[in-house]
Parts: sequence; C-alpha cells; structure tokens
Amino acid sequence: MTDQTKGTIFMILASLFFALMASAVKFSGDMPLMQKVFFRNLFAFFVALFMMIKKGESFKGNSLPFLGLRAVLGLLGVILYFFAISNLVLADASILNNTSPFFVILFSFFFLKEPIKKIQVPTLLLAFLGAILVIKPQFNYTIIPSILGLASGMFAGGAYVVVRYLRKTDSPQTVVFYFSLMSILISLPFLLMGHYVSPTPMQWLGLIGVGFFATFAQFLITYAYRYAPAGELSIYNYMQILFTLLLGLAFWSEVPDLLSILGGALIVLAGYINYRFSPREKTKPIL
Repeated sequence: MTDQTKGTIFMILASLFFALMASAVKFSGDMPLMQKVFFRNLFAFFVALFMMIKKGESFKGNSLPFLGLRAVLGLLGVILYFFAISNLVLADASILNNTSPFFVILFSFFFLKEPIKKIQVPTLLLAFLGAILVIKPQFNYTIIPSILGLASGMFAGGAYVVVRYLRKTDSPQTVVFYFSLMSILISLPFLLMGHYVSPTPMQWLGLIGVGFFATFAQFLITYAYRYAPAGELSIYNYMQILFTLLLGLAFWSEVPDLLSILGGALIVLAGYINYRFSPREKTKPIL
C-alpha cells in the first residue's frame, strides 16, 4: 500500500468521524457554544496526554510557534463552525465549512510551495458543484452567520496546512495535545463565569459524542497529512457530506432526493479523478 493510499484512507475515516461529530453537536441541542467547544477538546486532551506519557515524549514540542498557530486556527474554526450550526440550518453550515479544501490548496501553494496541479482545478470545481446539489443551501438567514460559517472553512483549511508543515517536527499526539490544551484554557473561563448549563442525560450523550468523535477524527486527519500532500488529500473532505446524509437518514429519517444522489455521485467522481490522475508521491511517513 502506497503512502498516497494510506493518506486517502485516513482522510476518508477522518471525514466519517467529523460527520459523526457534527451529528453529535446537533444531538446535544441548545447547549452554550463554549460548553460544546470545551467538551469537544476535553476528551482529546486526555487521550493525547496519555499517548505522550506512554511514548515518553517531551511536552515542550519542537515547533512551538507553529503548534500555537495550528491551535489558534483550529480553535477559531471550531468556534465559528459550531456558531454556524447554531444559527443556520445544518446544511448551510456544513457546506460553508466544507469550503476548507479550497483554502487548503491555496494556502499549500503560498506557504508550503506545493504546486497546484492542473487536474485539481476541475476536480475541486466538480466536487463543489456536487456539494451544492447535495446540500441545496437556502441562504435565507442574516449575512453574519453565513460569513462566519465561511470563515470556519478558511480557518480549518489554514489549520490543516499547518498540520502538514508540522509533520516534520512533531508527532500527531503533540499536535493534538497543544490544540486541545489551548482550546480548554480559552473555553474554561466562560464556564467558570456562569455560562455552564447542566446537561440533560441525552445532552450528556451528545457532548460525549462530540468529544469522542472529534478526538479520533483529529488524530486520523493528522496522520493523513503525514502520508500525502495536503492539496491532494483535501478533496476527500467532501466525503463528510455523504456520511452526513447517511447519518441524517439513519437518525432523523432524512431521505436524500434525486439532486442529493446526483451530487453525491459527482463528489465521489471528483475524488476518484483526483486520486486516479494525480501523481503519487513516495514520501515515507514521519512517525
């Protein structure tokens, strides 16, 4: 199995777990925003802490400025995405957040000097068209939540590119540790200042799910970018839309219509074209 294939598998699995996380956010109901952010990262913090202790890794990190940058970008992306979910219909929030692959390719070109391959341009456009058909967004809300939803995709794309850079200096658990630690430190004061709401049993289930699925998705995507260039893997983020449709059908009886099926087919086709015709890099994983 080539490194490109491994990276693709990790990215698809990460997309599945991110879809599960989004469903858990929806399932947790009207909990305060920063409370959801706190629980999203609390689980990740302890898992990363355990892995670092087990492997005897230093908590200092080898590239503190970029670890901090990744944490800030990732946290902003999460906060804005959760805000969009709370103020837009889930479909609108999802498609705005899933613009991150476009930002990944742009940021990879400008900051990582990864060239934009000709085949990536039509496949990204094809995938975005498929996403529109699947989501069928109804932009009938105020402009601010929509702008912030789009900004969540931008910050997420920036965070993914920094992860790609950090593959040379720090382990995946170190990256996740700093991201979750900073997120906890920033969100905790909001809970201590009286913004904590006691969850119902069902909301507890949702909050635990948010933390659990987000943690494993984070590790999967971190490993994915250690096996292949960010620009080539970013297309598979759109698989999250397909998984979200399946979860909506299973838990909320949301039946996809013909446009959704057509859009899903376009997304899968775009992913296949990108995988089939992009040159394979034979870089070894840095673990």
